[in-house]
Amino acid sequence: MALPQRCFKYLFSSVLGLSIVVIQSSSPTKAVDKQSQRTQAASLASLGHEQLAVDRANEALETWKESTKIYRQLNDQEGIKTSLINQSFALQALGLYKQACYLLLSSLELDRNEWICKTTPEQNTFDKKEVLEAVIGKQKPTSVNLLGLQNLGEVLQVLGKLNESEKVLQETLKLAKLVSPESSRDIYLSLGNIEQVIYQQLQDKYSWIEEPLFREQIAKIIPQKAQKSLEYYQLLENLPNISNTAKLQAQLNHLTLLISWEKWLKNRPNQANLHTQINQQIRVLVNQIDENSSAFSDLSPEPSIHARLNFADSLSQIPDEQFKAAAVRYSKLALQMAQSINSMRWSSQSFGTLGKLETQTEQKEAYFKKALGLAQSIRAWNIAYEWQQQLGLIYQKQGKTELAIQNYDAAITNMTQVRNSLLLSNADLQFSFQEKMEPTYRNYMRLLLASPNPDLKKVIQINEGLQIARLENFLRCGKLDLVALNELQNLKNAPSVINIIDLEDSIEVIVQSTDGLLHHHSVDSKLVRLNVDSLLEALQNKNLNNIDESAITNYSQVIYQTLIAPIKQYLPSSGTLVFTLDKSFQSLPMALLYDGANYLVENYSIAETLGSRVRQPRVLHENQMIALIAGLSKPGPSSQDPNAPKNMDDLPQSTEEAKNVEKQTKSSLALLDDKFTVKKFKQELIQKNFPIVHITTHGQLSSDPLKTVLVAYDKLINIRDFDSLIRGKTQNSLDAIELLVLSACETARGNKQSAMGIAGIAAQAGARSTVATLWRVDAKSTALLMQEFYKGLKEGKTKAEALRQAQLSLLSNPQYQKSYYWASFLLVGSWL
Repeated sequence: MALPQRCFKYLFSSVLGLSIVVIQSSSPTKAVDKQSQRTQAASLASLGHEQLAVDRANEALETWKESTKIYRQLNDQEGIKTSLINQSFALQALGLYKQACYLLLSSLELDRNEWICKTTPEQNTFDKKEVLEAVIGKQKPTSVNLLGLQNLGEVLQVLGKLNESEKVLQETLKLAKLVSPESSRDIYLSLGNIEQVIYQQLQDKYSWIEEPLFREQIAKIIPQKAQKSLEYYQLLENLPNISNTAKLQAQLNHLTLLISWEKWLKNRPNQANLHTQINQQIRVLVNQIDENSSAFSDLSPEPSIHARLNFADSLSQIPDEQFKAAAVRYSKLALQMAQSINSMRWSSQSFGTLGKLETQTEQKEAYFKKALGLAQSIRAWNIAYEWQQQLGLIYQKQGKTELAIQNYDAAITNMTQVRNSLLLSNADLQFSFQEKMEPTYRNYMRLLLASPNPDLKKVIQINEGLQIARLENFLRCGKLDLVALNELQNLKNAPSVINIIDLEDSIEVIVQSTDGLLHHHSVDSKLVRLNVDSLLEALQNKNLNNIDESAITNYSQVIYQTLIAPIKQYLPSSGTLVFTLDKSFQSLPMALLYDGANYLVENYSIAETLGSRVRQPRVLHENQMIALIAGLSKPGPSSQDPNAPKNMDDLPQSTEEAKNVEKQTKSSLALLDDKFTVKKFKQELIQKNFPIVHITTHGQLSSDPLKTVLVAYDKLINIRDFDSLIRGKTQNSLDAIELLVLSACETARGNKQSAMGIAGIAAQAGARSTVATLWRVDAKSTALLMQEFYKGLKEGKTKAEALRQAQLSLLSNPQYQKSYYWASFLLVGSWL
């Protein structure tokens, strides 16, 4: 974790405030009362810094508001600016980053550029970087302006606006160089930090994305960002006359980056030489920091504690007992200092760090208990959840099941609370999901299922939370408004719900039968994993149509016999099955599962959800058969976009498909070929009520949301664009999209989470139900299937049953019996 700079800047802005007073009160013509007011304002500024240094941000904020009032009375513009910047420091310490951002715009007289701080996705019609360059270029290169601009860049980083943050800091550096080399010092550090954040975000993305091709693209960028960050840190460290504290901060962040990069290189076999070099650099840098340990004492209390804990965390990651002993020493020094200033937050962080370093279980538990107690005493849930996770693991290993359950449950509650509060300000603030959250959910489910009489309802609830959090993390969206299946109201015929949960060593199947009872079946993952992977590889093969059908049925039969046959006794002979599938199963069509005589779709209509949650299901009534149809018969300019699907063929049947939909619906509007532009599509969606939106164009389902796209004529529509396309329609309004059909999508090779992409598009579009294809299907058979599907809807069938009958119509046609033609279609969301 990179060490934040704000604590170091507090001191600078305090000195800056005093210098304003000295300069402006030196004139003998100043009235005594004005000089008195200036002195009072300066005293308040200094008091605010003292309060902030000992973790009293609320008091500091009020103090600086008072100093701002005085400067306004004096019409002292420099004083006003400095006080507003000081207030932004306090707001950041309180976690109110968006407010801090707007306040900084005010201090820099950039109020007309509020878009800089806005975090909601929007279709921009201007080049942000060009505008930022022009706006910042007009600022005078004064010390106050440089401080405000640098702080703005750092706040934008925390808000997840990394490109804007980088540009603001780059332009600020240009201004600083006009003043003096010393003015550039802190900005080098900020630029190093932003490049490190971008580097870390790329690493997180690499661990999430599954497609080999896309992973390698990211792998090429990661070293570039690491190197760029290192260059900024080294520039700063080598500046002449740099203070010990500034050098220490650069070295600590430099060390954090090197350790992270060393871990990355360890898994890159062709980077052995570079890995060795980085390893050597780490040890040299550790010795330099330790030899200059007096620099830690030169800092004020809060940044000194943070710096020591940061160093201890870095030391703990190096496989060397001597370094681990040093980590304990620095953590204990941090604890002593935290206790001396009576900071509950930093004492909690110090005890927690000691807990991570401790090897003896009893002492480890004691440290985490103290850390948790302190965090709870100040309601610091963003700290508490981590200590609850650690205690849950300890108790699980000790066989203390009840205590482990209590701590896991509390950790998930707190993680959810923290995460939801972040989502309210900006979705990109979500912390690394796979590393910090997902393991706790899965450990908790393992623990619950290990009981002789597991609480299956609780397991489903935990899995719901996990899958919805994964979807929100994938979308980088706000909190989704979805309803748990067991909370749905006014359903005449309840479906059977089958939860398939992947816990690595085991696959857990929990079925809720139509009478509401829960039943559980567990299977060794080795018995099914190979067949799942083999079936997925076959279905994503571009030559799927030429693969022997018996190979497909062999794989799908093993999956059926392993997962479905053991729970068959709890299912009705026909009806609707709703599957909630974990990550490794989300690209498999459940309709394709084969019992040796019949496919599952021959007996059941099938729908999928993520985490047993959907929008409240509603039947599509005859008067709602009104459709907006959009499609491309051949690629347009958008096909040149680097994120566009590769090898896109013409889709001549899309015109016929559009005509068939028009015939089966009550009324419709078609946007075909060059009429299907993003602007026109958005305009029609917002201005008119279309319960059905049918899109027949190339699309790609990827584990990378930026590559999960639909191809319009002029531009790609990626998954996150849907939110801005339909803004103005509320998700629960009567004119929401009831049915979204994507009839020419395909899954990027290697992606096991296609249903997440479909659910994501549905969530962003506010659609109650979505039908999409998992692979690129023959255009003629698709047109026939869609004709039958809409015919079924017109006759009053549920969406799931209408899709089933349409699939069976192909299955019964000798020309289209192969699974390639009919099994690709997936219904996600409401089955009614």
